[in-house]
Amino acid sequence: MRIRSKGIANKSSKGELLDVYFSTIEFGEKKVDAGLIEIKNNFQQIIEVDWDENDLERPIETVSDAYLKLHLLSNKFVLPNSINLNGLFSSLTNVVWTNQGPVCVDEINDKLHESKINKNNLYVRSLDKFPCLTDYIIPKNVRIADASRVRLGAYLSEGTTIMHEGFVNFNAGTLGPAMIEGRISAGVTVGKNSDIGGGASTMGTLSGGNDTKISIGENSLLGANAGIGISLGDNCTVEAGLYITAGTKITILDDGESKLVKASEISIDLYTDSKYVIQGINDWIDGWKSKGWKTSGKKPVKNVELWKRLDTLNQKYSVNWRWVKGHSDDPGNDMADLLANQAMDELI
Repeated sequence: MRIRSKGIANKSSKGELLDVYFSTIEFGEKKVDAGLIEIKNNFQQIIEVDWDENDLERPIETVSDAYLKLHLLSNKFVLPNSINLNGLFSSLTNVVWTNQGPVCVDEINDKLHESKINKNNLYVRSLDKFPCLTDYIIPKNVRIADASRVRLGAYLSEGTTIMHEGFVNFNAGTLGPAMIEGRISAGVTVGKNSDIGGGASTMGTLSGGNDTKISIGENSLLGANAGIGISLGDNCTVEAGLYITAGTKITILDDGESKLVKASEISIDLYTDSKYVIQGINDWIDGWKSKGWKTSGKKPVKNVELWKRLDTLNQKYSVNWRWVKGHSDDPGNDMADLLANQAMDELI
């Protein structure tokens, strides 16, 4: 599948790219209409992109690479944590974001001086590598009380509300309607009908070098001023003021016996290269059970005993299901293939 787009970039006086706005992104063989973009001055440049799916898996090397991937996330063409964002920070430069667009850090003092003389009301909104989401994309059926607190690259599903103290980083967001009054850090996803209370926080992939991807399931509540460094499943509640990290000691009841375990031991990241398994456990299984383990076509679910065992374990533990591309030199996936083949050989 091809990914084509034409964008308009703002440049500094030295020709350095400050940002790129991709108004239209097309998939497949459809071409982007060049007439949609018009250069207004010498400080702008047209950027053309022609990618295939493999480009989503490669590290970011340029400003245009970075902005296209951030646009793909915020337009909800790709899910958080599904594309390679390595090199993002090193590719982006610090930019002065103003009400009149991006300005190079080395040029802002002259711009402000001119503004005072000419009274053209230039003011600085932030000094950062990342711009606000709403300067580029207006998500459908979403409320954002303070747009400065949602970065480009945020993934916001319809029905999401971001209150004044809410914050959503890039490569993070909501997978359904949700109330966000706290912080969604980079790499964190929140399931539908969940609530992140005021002052609550989630530990993202940028927190202390942490590369564990945190997710919150559906119908869950993270109370006011609470926080998590582990994933939560569906129907979970973390009470106000409580912060649970991977090392937090938790007492659990298992078959009538109490056990003291680390929080990380009850939060499981499970990787598979089977989209069928992920869709089955996340999207289809409730419908199967309500129909007596029948599919929407009224046929018996295949391997139903395996699905029942998987459902029991999925209900018992907080499992974060993650898809990984098969046969792509992923060490864990390669080991899983090796073990599966060995087990099949033993059965022959």
